[in-house]
Amino acid sequence: MQNPRVLIVDDEKEFASTLAERLNMRNMEAVAVYCAEDALALIHTADHVPDVVLLDLKMPNIDGLQALEAIKQYDSSIEVIMLTGHGDRKIIEGISSLILDYIIKPVDLPELIKKIGAATQKRRAALPGAEGGTA
Repeated sequence: MQNPRVLIVDDEKEFASTLAERLNMRNMEAVAVYCAEDALALIHTADHVPDVVLLDLKMPNIDGLQALEAIKQYDSSIEVIMLTGHGDRKIIEGISSLILDYIIKPVDLPELIKKIGAATQKRRAALPGAEGGTA
């Protein structure tokens, strides 16, 4: 099985780049971007359609909710795990049908890795031609 492809979208540059490094050391293909505009541009290229997007809820310009909507409109099979340092459970509950899960910062890496694994399996099972997926 191909390594999970993870896109980290967070305006906290040090957090995002460090998390990408840590995931890459664990056999994941992780890329960090620091705004939703860059994430959406990257997703629209054939070179890097992620299995999982780790998406910060609070960002300037296009926030996590707007980015989530755009990601799902582009490819509804991309799994999204919301990241929040604010613990705003009401917002998370309101979008629970669009996201696989959420995690509150600071991130517990073993927990996040499990969630990424589950998200990757779910997405790949839904892809055309996958066993149990749509053809």
